[in-house]
Amino acid sequence: MEALKTKNLYDLTHTKASALLEKTEYPWEALAGIKDLILELGAALPKDRYEERGEHIWIAKSAKIAPTASITGPAIIGEETEVRHCAFIRGNALVGDHAVVGNSTELKNVIIFDNVQVPHYNYVGDSILGYKSHMGAGSITSNVKSDKKLVEIHTPEGNLATGRKKVGALVGDGVEVGCGSILNPGTVVGRNTNIYPLSSVRGFVPENSIYKKQGEVALKKED
Repeated sequence: MEALKTKNLYDLTHTKASALLEKTEYPWEALAGIKDLILELGAALPKDRYEERGEHIWIAKSAKIAPTASITGPAIIGEETEVRHCAFIRGNALVGDHAVVGNSTELKNVIIFDNVQVPHYNYVGDSILGYKSHMGAGSITSNVKSDKKLVEIHTPEGNLATGRKKVGALVGDGVEVGCGSILNPGTVVGRNTNIYPLSSVRGFVPENSIYKKQGEVALKKED
């Protein structure tokens, strides 16, 4: 399905993961390569702008890291990014520039584009969040099915196999996820879409739309 392809979800000029994502047809194909990418990128980061603060943990000197935050490598934290009180970064996390990782937010095996906000009580695992996307307070990605089977991406044209047990959400550029929402395993949200608060989302949500509930998705009106 064309709308789910990496090139149609993300502007790759806003992430250090561009070389990895450019090789993919669909973004979930990049999840297996995040660790190796971080290790490769980290070793080459300019030392006048980044410092290694632990084993395979590269943090921009301009980033603001709360003393109570926990960061396990491999990880890269971009320039002018803020990691707030009690954030828990568990490894394989590539966080872009001008991003916010908020209080009690947990990240694991993720690509976070520039200017993304995950500011309050969020869990984001095995996921990719596009440029200027925002997760409302308490919204999370669910990355494992309850039956523990391999995750499939459900689309109007049929299911796409990922071959992975763990796939969270692939969230396009400029997406707004409402407070308290759950993005179920294998959710794909197109660019500039809004998800109503307290939603349980699965499958594919088209770009430039408003997700109200399952089966009720409205296209945004042009200004």
